Amino acid sequence: MPMSAGFRERLFPLLPDLAAHFGTPFHVYDEAGIRQTGALLKQAFADVPGFREYYAVKALPNPAILRIMRDMGFGFDCSSVAELVLARQVGGQGEDIMFTSNNTAADEFSAALAEGGCILNLDDISLIDKVPQLPDLVCFRYNPGPNRTGNSIIGVPEDAKYGVSHAQILQAFQAVQTRGVTRFGLHTMLASNERNADYMIQTVEMLLELIAWVGQELSIRFEFINIGGGLGIPYRPEDSAFDVQKLGDATALHLQRFSQLHGYQPKVYMESGRYVTGPHGVLVTTAINRKDIYRTYVGVDASMSALMRPGMYGAYHHIDVLGKTHGTQDEVVDVVGSLCENNDKFAIQRSLPKVADGDLLVIQDTGAHGQAMGFNYNGRLWPKELLLRENGQVELIRRAQTLDDYFATLTFAPEVFQPRR
Repeated sequence: MPMSAGFRERLFPLLPDLAAHFGTPFHVYDEAGIRQTGALLKQAFADVPGFREYYAVKALPNPAILRIMRDMGFGFDCSSVAELVLARQVGGQGEDIMFTSNNTAADEFSAALAEGGCILNLDDISLIDKVPQLPDLVCFRYNPGPNRTGNSIIGVPEDAKYGVSHAQILQAFQAVQTRGVTRFGLHTMLASNERNADYMIQTVEMLLELIAWVGQELSIRFEFINIGGGLGIPYRPEDSAFDVQKLGDATALHLQRFSQLHGYQPKVYMESGRYVTGPHGVLVTTAINRKDIYRTYVGVDASMSALMRPGMYGAYHHIDVLGKTHGTQDEVVDVVGSLCENNDKFAIQRSLPKVADGDLLVIQDTGAHGQAMGFNYNGRLWPKELLLRENGQVELIRRAQTLDDYFATLTFAPEVFQPRR
């Protein structure tokens, strides 16, 4: 099953009381599971000197979660000023932070380079001249174009808006070298929710071949390669888990060969978000309506504004009905929210135990790109977030959005621009 047995055992007995105390809907995350996955990731790369995970803040931008990442020794992958602020608030500084943005404004670069700076990962060769002051260490995001395949979420590389093309990559490093940069890194991110370890191993090979070529051409050494995120999780019960140990072992072997050929070994960074927290969160929502027309619809008190992945690209999220098991009373239903959009559905034609008003539905694998992708269409408000601590306590880590929050931007000092005649 997508949800671990441990998370289920820790959470399900608490849910009736949690729902009564906090009210639904809410996302709840499992600290023990997050830490177990973090430990598994570090163990898989134990033979890779200098390995570091830079947690993708976009996956779950909550300070309580980021403090767990910091405690595990992880850095932070940021792509906006708000994410930089969050990372710094929990203690991230300097090279604990990798700033990977695209179509970046000058004020964003200024924010990235303030307060001790960060590792600057440039997405476009044209951005070199737009950075106010290049730091000593610069990285480029590489897009191999038709030389690699992607997947349905992020798109094939040659159609993706990200990265420096193969034809530009040597020129990009030469340009920053000319401007005084003395430390170098290379990054790529080619697929999302990829569960095939061989694909990621090919990415390691690709980056090592590239830094060997660029290094020889420009007489430079690379401090690190960043193989990106994109490690997938098994959303469906029949899905296999990503073999992270296979990736770690293969990476160590390729680095040893690289060192024998080139006399040095770069560090390896990764920026997983979904893999670290995705399986360790659920959206808990209450059934509030049942509608029988051409289909049977189970209406719940959450909407796709709290989890847009199913509505955005048909993503599957497993659903449990608390206290009910599959059997002869199962029925095929759509599980829907209350937005004025027909794609506001958490499940389409899903076989579930018969749901009654008041039942709690547990929508799984929302620990990444759930709350983070929330929005306010129809004036629907963001739900609260909870954290199930290792000691069994459950802590509110984000309050629910209020109507006052929603209307706050409509309170402002009058300002009128008068065109010149």
